[in-house]
Amino acid sequence: MQLLKTKILEEGQALSDSILKVDSFLNHRMDPVLMHEMGKEFKRRFQEEKIDVVLTIESSGIGPGVMAALELGVPMIFARKRKSVTLTDDLITANVYSFTKKEANEIAVSNKFISSGDRVLIIDDFLANGQAALGLMEICHKVNATVVGIGIVIEKAFQDGGAKLREQGVRVESLAKIEALSLGEITFVEEREDAIHE
Repeated sequence: MQLLKTKILEEGQALSDSILKVDSFLNHRMDPVLMHEMGKEFKRRFQEEKIDVVLTIESSGIGPGVMAALELGVPMIFARKRKSVTLTDDLITANVYSFTKKEANEIAVSNKFISSGDRVLIIDDFLANGQAALGLMEICHKVNATVVGIGIVIEKAFQDGGAKLREQGVRVESLAKIEALSLGEITFVEEREDAIHE
């Protein structure tokens, strides 16, 4: 998605060979026009899947997740990382380790909002080691919901998360794939498919 790639090049910061800072438009301050365009692109890529619900994880997945859900005309659920006094009964949980934050979280979704037979599209902001997506897939499997695909805003293709997910046979669509990061430099994976879509 060229609009996203341009934004990454203009405002993103490669802080190291593994950390990309995009807090000016994606995971702290959000660019609503870009979010809306990403929602349209996720719809274009997944609309034939007969999706019942979009599932994401708090907090950075909520923006792109809600825009994808809006475009698809379905509800969005976000898995919570923090305990809530109102979310206590009948929870479906999974453990997720964040390599960026160096911490493990138990994520939870109420079983009132996801059920057996639901066709679920998972959306997240980043794909690096795949832990968040695998945790969301585990929640779906626990209730016999079907994961029809995973939509990612930015995939770090030099890390193993994408391969882990694709090896499980799940369709992964990333709006931007980073081939390499170095201090101050961002290189994208060049794909023929991107050239066709853009």
